[in-house]
Amino acid sequence: MESVRKHSSLFSLNPTRLQKPAIKANKCSRIKPSMSIEKDQGFRMEGTSSVLKEKDAVIIVDHGSRRQESNLMLNEFVAMFKGRTGYTIVEPAHMELAEPSIRDAFKLCVQQGAKRIIVSPFFLFPGRHWHQDIPSLAAEAAKEHTGVSYIVTAPLGLHDLLVDVMNDRIKQCLSRVAGDAEECTVCAGTGRCREYGLH
Repeated sequence: MESVRKHSSLFSLNPTRLQKPAIKANKCSRIKPSMSIEKDQGFRMEGTSSVLKEKDAVIIVDHGSRRQESNLMLNEFVAMFKGRTGYTIVEPAHMELAEPSIRDAFKLCVQQGAKRIIVSPFFLFPGRHWHQDIPSLAAEAAKEHTGVSYIVTAPLGLHDLLVDVMNDRIKQCLSRVAGDAEECTVCAGTGRCREYGLH
């Protein structure tokens, strides 16, 4: 992963130009809050019509890895996400194999005053983990916190910006192979960003 400065072009795009993914409402796990939106103080993110409540929190959850370096990268992404959005409470979580767990992240969010928790899977496609595992773990975690609602959002899916991200990755690696760029932080120290098959 390159520095935030190098990738600023990917994240400075106007959000109003992005197409909303076609996701059926019944595919998101949601428990309705007891307080209506009209009665709750909220704010709107620029370029969207979604109302964010003042006490909303986000948990960004990945699969989890036995490789600590991979788990630490989620922390970096969470810091980037928090710095670029209107959310004041953002916590990382791993579905399995590492801590903090979804349960741990729920607790941290509530301790910071969250009244609604948005569980956002850091997964590409809607497989079993999105259909079953993450909703189940989120439901178990929510049982410990009366009066707190939660939503499990869609995974990243077929989003226009992912094309830009993949293209950026490819160009970076090709530049590295050509000797025109340093290793990105993902490949740093591994020596894997090279061309194979030449004899």
